[in-house]
Amino acid sequence: MDSQHLTRADGGKIRALVVDDEESITQLIAMALRYEGWEVETAETGQDATDKIASFRPDVAVLDIMLPDFDGMQLLSRIRAAGEMFPVLFLTALDSVEDRVNGLTAGGDDYVVKPFSLEELIARLRGLVRRSQITLAQQADPVLRIGDLTLNEDSYEVERGGEPITVTNTEFELLRYLMRNPNRVLSKAQILDRVWAYDFSGKSTVVELYISYLRKKIDAGRSPMLHTVRGAGYMLKAAAPTQG
Repeated sequence: MDSQHLTRADGGKIRALVVDDEESITQLIAMALRYEGWEVETAETGQDATDKIASFRPDVAVLDIMLPDFDGMQLLSRIRAAGEMFPVLFLTALDSVEDRVNGLTAGGDDYVVKPFSLEELIARLRGLVRRSQITLAQQADPVLRIGDLTLNEDSYEVERGGEPITVTNTEFELLRYLMRNPNRVLSKAQILDRVWAYDFSGKSTVVELYISYLRKKIDAGRSPMLHTVRGAGYMLKAAAPTQG
């Protein structure tokens, strides 16, 4: 597992509970969190979530407000009444100021509206976990480093040799995936599955296109870090030292 992944103070995996009656949403979020190295349970009703909390003991939860039996705010009230203080992020289609205030007043720690950005949701959950002081201080560093290339997962900043590099959201996700797998050849299929699985159904040529975008940004005028392995895929590794 990537050393940059968050863990509990005891070294175990962060435990996340995802509660939503739309299976496609719970599976989407669960898959992304498992990629983060977290342990995930899902629930489709408030009662199911209550049972899972008792047995799973989550460190953080994503709650849909509109559930089939009782709503997410009622569920959170029961959670807090039982003395459970893990952070909770509301995920809902309700977007009025009143809805947001009600959600946060009920004891929620954050609020994300559907349709949502998966990257933003994961970043917010990371932030909630860090602020809850579950993680060890030395494991909370959000910066990935390969050679002189750095990527900050919290601020979405990228630098090479101390020089800022502006990237789009998609370029950021592609670069993050490459940096989490340094010196490893990643196929177009693997990259498509990780970066575009949930909102893109096109051909692998999109990978070639975005690799070329990244290469122009991180390798332009510098020793190359992004390499094409003919017939296999792409690999990111620290640049070879320049000859004096």
